[in-house]
Amino acid sequence: MAMPMRFDPLVDLDGMWTTQLAERYLPLPELPDARYECIDGRLVMTPAEVGTNSYGEIELAHLLKPAARAHGIYVFGQVNLTFSPQRWIQPDVTVLHALPKTDEEDRWIPAHLCTMAVEFVSPGSRRQDFVDTPMRCAEGRVPYFMRVEISRRLRHAAVELFTLGKFGGYDTLAQAVSGHRLRADEPFPIDFDPADLLP
Repeated sequence: MAMPMRFDPLVDLDGMWTTQLAERYLPLPELPDARYECIDGRLVMTPAEVGTNSYGEIELAHLLKPAARAHGIYVFGQVNLTFSPQRWIQPDVTVLHALPKTDEEDRWIPAHLCTMAVEFVSPGSRRQDFVDTPMRCAEGRVPYFMRVEISRRLRHAAVELFTLGKFGGYDTLAQAVSGHRLRADEPFPIDFDPADLLP
């Protein structure tokens, strides 16, 4: 007599993932610290980025928070930014112009509440290969996107700020590298040296 097959959510739910199924099965006990994102029902899991990025994310949140707060805007860390029940991503820093109204929205934050998503990458970052975060945010009509690249070894940081263009993609609004200041008036006043993000 054949042994019954054991249910494996990663295999058996492939292509069918929704926020409801994620509530039931994630995080997986054997992968509690993985990042779980979903693109059209397909679950994408990645480990945490390098420690330098984590440091930079916290520093960036501190740098953005005073001006954002003065304009009624909220700076969050990583959230489940949700475009549909079968599509969500987890930006490294997420800026909202309105707070979630329910516990459900707080868990699965609707993209229409997002002013800016921020992605930290490192040289050779594998995450870029799996989830095209800028493309997903542009498709979801997130008005601003920021990309930060840090190399601790080279003591280098580069920041690009984008705004949603007329044709659905992002246009460059401002950019700077270590030793120069990133300055922009929108979505709220931004003025810092990318070197401030380095440990």
